[in-house]
Formats: sequence, structure tokens, C-alpha cells
Amino acid sequence: MDENLVQAEAFPLATPQPPKRDLHWVFVGAEGLRAGWGVLLFILLFIGFSFLSIQVLKRLLPPSHHSPVFALRLAFISEGAQLVPLLLATAIMALIERRPLLAYGYQGKARAVRFISGLVWGFVALSALVLVLWKAGLLAFDGVQLHGAAVWEYALGWAILFLVVGVFEESTLRGYLQFTLTRGIGFWWGALLLSFLFGFSHGTNPGETPVGLFGAAAVGMVFCLSLWYTGSLWWAVGCHASWDWAESYFYGTSDSGLMAQGHLFGEHPTGPRLWSGGTTGPEGSLLVILLLAIMALAMWLWWGRRVESPFRASGWRPAWSRKLPVENLERIGNESLSG
Repeated sequence: MDENLVQAEAFPLATPQPPKRDLHWVFVGAEGLRAGWGVLLFILLFIGFSFLSIQVLKRLLPPSHHSPVFALRLAFISEGAQLVPLLLATAIMALIERRPLLAYGYQGKARAVRFISGLVWGFVALSALVLVLWKAGLLAFDGVQLHGAAVWEYALGWAILFLVVGVFEESTLRGYLQFTLTRGIGFWWGALLLSFLFGFSHGTNPGETPVGLFGAAAVGMVFCLSLWYTGSLWWAVGCHASWDWAESYFYGTSDSGLMAQGHLFGEHPTGPRLWSGGTTGPEGSLLVILLLAIMALAMWLWWGRRVESPFRASGWRPAWSRKLPVENLERIGNESLSG
């Protein structure tokens, strides 16, 4: 009998054993805390802190009634009561995952340039929509509503408020959750899910319409597109803030069914609600879909041919399925390309 065969029979090759999957494996993977647990924990933290925030407000403020007109002071209180729980939840998750607080969309290059360009884009895009509605006879102006010092006081107040709104809404749906869902299910599946939730969340606004809800979801996808190309939320925050400021304060239109108290111009919709937007405002017009398509095309023409997305390896597939090195996963929140 062959000597090698005898040795092989006497000492058979050890078959590789599958990795031990204990309780630690259930919660932690190669990239750290598993995406599903991260999303669940973030949501629970946000809900818990929000509940505490609401209880504090109930003790400090008199009961309020739903109204299509919202005052600046109450808007500040409402947005602050939402922003603080979000920051606390994000800070805790950043601590658990050993990442900087700004890692979820606020790091990278050219932050000031992107924020300012977003501000310009938001105002110009909303102004173009209002101009088309006005020229088409779907919107009529009622003249200037503010005079003297009130013009600048409300302009600054609403600018700060909508900056807070931009930070809150972008950080909530395109901050930690978007970055974590990218690891779990892929960037674009996460973007579709969160954009749907963004549109759905506007359903409680008085005066909102199905077209307005779809438009809000489509706006969310445009903001996700900017995140895809730039790796950060700075452009989206600027565009979001100036869009709302132009809509609510400068032109005085309804914003997702809500009217700001203290706006520069007055206006009212005319003609079919499907085209004028009706009580929803310009966002409720079918024309907003065309505008958003033009914005997406412009972003592709400007960024699509010049930069490579930091999320490119996990567009429609989760990052873990491509077995990316851990250092690449950690860089997703920090990497931002010039452009």
C-alpha cells in the first residue's frame, strides 16, 4: 500500500469549521453594529426622547389647536422640540459606533460651497415654479404684506427657522438612517423607503393633497441624489432651507398646506387645483414634478460626469454583500468628493 495513502488515512485532513455564531455575532458584524439593530435602536431613542420633549412642552405651553397658519415663535418651539431628540439619538449612536457626530452627512470637502450653492438652487427653483404658475394664470399676487422693520425681522426669523427645519428633516431621514440603511439594504433602497416616509409624514398637514405628498417624496429623492454625488447633506440642507423660506416667507404661498404668519408678499391660487396646487401651495402642482426632473437632470450633468459617488459600491446592493473592507465602510460617512 502506498505510504502517502496510509498517512492520509491515519491523519485525515481537518475540515474547516464554520465560524462560531454566538450572541455577539447576532448584534455585531464585520462593519460594527448590524444595520438593522442600529436603525431600530435609533428609532427607539428618537421616540423616547421625543416623548420626553413633548411632556415638557405640555407643562410649559397651553394646549394648541391645529391651524393652517403657524406663528414664528411656536414654529421655533416645535422644531426645537424635534431637533434636540434627534441630536441626542444621533450622538448616542455615534458613540456606540465609535464615529464622530458629524460622520452622518456633515463631513467632507467644500462644505461652505455646497451649502451656499444649495441655498441659491432652492430659491431659484422655487422662484421659477412661482413664475410659471403666475404667468399661466394659476397664481395671483395680493401685494406686499409687510413694511418697515418687520420686513427684516421676519426675513431673519424665518431664515433661521427654516435652517433648523432643513437640518432636522435632512438629518432625520437622510442622516443616520440613510447611512445605516446603505450598509443594510443598499443606498437607493434606503433612499426610496425614506423618501416615501418623508412624503407620508406631510399627510398630517392641513390642506395637503395626494399630488403634494408625491411631490414631497420626489423632493426627498432629489435630496438623496445630492447625497449620492457629494457624500454630504450640506447641499440638501441649503436647498431645503431656502426653498421653504422662499415659499413661506418671500412669496407668501402655502408650504405643504401651511401658511406662515408674517410673510413678505401675499398670493392666492387660481384655476384647477391639480395645476395651481390649491391649498397645498406650489408643491401641490403637477408642475413641481417637471421642475424636480429638471433639477435631477442638472445635477447629473454637473456632478454625474465629474465625480464618483462615495456610495458607488452599495447603490442597489448592501455594502456587506460586496464584502467591502471595513475601512471603506467607515469612510462612507466621511468621504466627500470635490466638485
